[in-house]
Parts: sequence; C-alpha cells; structure tokens
Amino acid sequence: MSVFTGKEKLKLGFGLMRLPKLEDGTIDVPQVSKMVDLFIEAGGTYFDTAFAYQGSEEAIRKALVERYPRDSYTLASKLIISPGSSISAEEAKQETQTSLERSGAGYFDYYLVHAIQRTNYQKYDEYGIWDYVKQLKEQGLVKHWGFSFHADPELLEELLQKHPDAEFVQLQINYADWENPGVASRRNYEICKKYGKPVTVMEPVKGGILADPIDSVKAIFDAEGTGASYASWALRYVASKDNLLAVLSGMSSLEQMQDNLSFMKDFKPLDAHEEEVIAKAQEALNKDQSIPCTACHYCTKGCPMNIPIPEIFTVENRKKGSPEFRTKREYTIVTSGRGKASDCIQCGQCESACPQHLPIISLLEQCRAME
Repeated sequence: MSVFTGKEKLKLGFGLMRLPKLEDGTIDVPQVSKMVDLFIEAGGTYFDTAFAYQGSEEAIRKALVERYPRDSYTLASKLIISPGSSISAEEAKQETQTSLERSGAGYFDYYLVHAIQRTNYQKYDEYGIWDYVKQLKEQGLVKHWGFSFHADPELLEELLQKHPDAEFVQLQINYADWENPGVASRRNYEICKKYGKPVTVMEPVKGGILADPIDSVKAIFDAEGTGASYASWALRYVASKDNLLAVLSGMSSLEQMQDNLSFMKDFKPLDAHEEEVIAKAQEALNKDQSIPCTACHYCTKGCPMNIPIPEIFTVENRKKGSPEFRTKREYTIVTSGRGKASDCIQCGQCESACPQHLPIISLLEQCRAME
C-alpha cells in the first residue's frame, strides 16, 4: 500500500536533526521559523524529527505546529532503543507520549522504529515495539509506520519478511555510500524496491561531508563551471532515483534552506553527463583516507570517558587535508575538559552505536599521535 498522502509536492524533506543554534546552545527558533516558512512556500510538507534529537520536537512545535494548520504538512518522529541502552519496555513506549507532548502535533503522519542495527534490533522484538507501533496506528496516533535502518541487507530482508505491513523504510543513501559495503546503500535500496516499500532517504549529504567535500572532489565539480553548490550534486543524485517518499536534508541555516530550494523546487534529475561527473567524484572519494564520520554523536552518549569522538575525528581529517593545520592547538580545544583519545578504555560502546559501523577504537588509537 502506498504511503503517499498527496501532500508531498516536493521531494525535499526538512530533516530536523541539525537545526541552527544560538550561542547558549539552544535551538534558534526564530531562524527555524523562517526556514519553515520558505520550505512551505516552496511546496515542502515533510518534516522529520525524533525523540533522540535534543530540542528538535519542542522547536518544531513553536516553528511549525503552532503556526500552520495541522493538515498542511506531514510530521515524522521516531522511537529509539539505543544499542547498549538499559531502558525498560515501558520507558521505550513512553517516548511516543513524550514526543507527542513536546511537538504538540496530536498525531504523527509517519512514525519510525528508529536506528535499527545488529546491536539493538532484538530489543525491539523483546519489548514488543513492532506490535506497539501498530497499536498506535489503530488508535489514530500514527498514520503510517516504518523503520529507519543502519545495518546489512540480510537483516533488512529478514525484517521486511517478518513485518510485511511496515509501510516505508528510511535508509542512508548518498553517492559516497552507494557501493560502500559498510553501509550498503544500493543493496538496501534495491531490497526495499523488491518488497514494494517506499524509501525516505537520510544522510544524502552524509552529515555535511558532501556539502564541503575533499579538495579532489571539489575540483571535479568546479570543473563543470555551473556554480552549483556541492550539496546540490549530492541531493540531486539521490532525488533522481525512484521509489522515494522524501529526501531529508538536515539543514542548519537559512542559507542552506535557500540553496536546497533553489534546485529542488523545480527539480530536474541528473542527466547522463552529470551521472558521469558523480562517478568521477565517487572514484576520488574511494582514494581518500579521511574518517567518514557524520558527527551524529550517537557514539558519545554512553561513552564512560566523555571522549568527544566526532570532534577528534574532525581534527584528524583536517590535519590530513592541510599540512599547515595547527593540529595540537585544535586538538587541545576540542578535548578541553573532556576525555582524550588516549583515555579510551576500549569498552566498545561507541562501535555498537555507530550507524556508519566505524572501527572507532582503532581510529582513536591513531588519533593519539595528536596529543
């Protein structure tokens, strides 16, 4: 059964994970409101938040729910049992009510069993979460339900066979990960098509990495002389595929919203030449040795040593990209008052939580050289 409601006029979805923040660390609601206005004016309807996105549900209540008719947009949220989490089944199910209260939405158009990985999928079974989300739909609190997925194709196929009434799947798809065996974007996408499940795309610019790619990739796009943003290449690559419900862009500024709408409002799929340009960019990325961290911070939430893992990886990557980069100074800044790479006790919590399946322990060992 199709989950398209007829409201989704734009392939672009507004991902609410990386909203702009003020100096005190709180979300900049006035700026988010302006972004919402531009998005809706352009025909956008799909908004994506989650229980785990700190401050996001409250912010979208103020910027969207309290300012627009409820039937003029669609809102997605998610229930998560993080890998290694000690929450109970009751606490997990309580997330739904908390999300409804935070957002003030009354119901969610799309609701997802969130961030499924090999290290946590059995908890969703054990806690009866699959049956729970179906009950939410029966109660009218959820219009459509699905799941977001960060694991291997074999598990995806198993889940779709066990839960054939799942209405859609959220996958990480971008040109960097299309053939990445650790993410398996292409294979997972093809499995969803096989089972007739529309796909919502997350990380089309890979946490911002493809919006500011390595120099060799920039040179490939710059040579085209179009003036198109690097993010536009990434988003158009994904949006050119079929069987999509929405392509989520985690926009964190008014300027990013304006850029995204400039090419998504009147969307044109990539032509044959542009596909060749993307293929060259993929080749350049395959030669790169940067750490492909998207800075989602799932790894840091349970770190017993309070190590700022994504920030350390950013310093490491910038060091590789510029011989003149002041590595020790930047490393000292990001680790001030927190753990260092050498403080890692190799408990493995971070690796079990990482959606990118990075070998974080060994990468931190490499990063010790910056101390």
